[in-house]
Amino acid sequence: MTKAEIVQAIYDRLGGFSKKEAADLVDLVFETMKETLGRGEKIKVSGFGNFVLRDKRQRQGRNPQTGDPILITERRVLSFKASNILRHELNTGAPSGAANGGASNHAGGQSAPSPAQEAAPVAARGGQASHAAAPAAHAGGASSGDAWARRGPGGSSG
Repeated sequence: MTKAEIVQAIYDRLGGFSKKEAADLVDLVFETMKETLGRGEKIKVSGFGNFVLRDKRQRQGRNPQTGDPILITERRVLSFKASNILRHELNTGAPSGAANGGASNHAGGQSAPSPAQEAAPVAARGGQASHAAAPAAHAGGASSGDAWARRGPGGSSG
């Protein structure tokens, strides 16, 4: 999903906003997230997940083509960890607040575990996406749309 598609979804679902106002709203949310992460603070979105910045120290690495040792510079990386609610929705395709509660059947006993529940220990072990998978917050590999978002409508960066 692109930023333009997010703007369109807000425009379509909420109403009461012009497309420009919806775009300004989306820009404000992302700008606030960037400023917060820039200060080194964590972003917690209830029912969605956490965006966390980590500082990685300088370390020794190897060039994969030549095998020569290289020095990997210190840097900040952004990671996203999905909440249990989001993971459940992604794995079952149903909102976690399902009408039956998802815990028992009509007879009052326990229902058989779904395939997603059987796979839950796998999701519980890691559950952390790489920083490249963090939505709308990746640092490198920017597309032309991302470059426009950084420059803004004026066309100059910075």
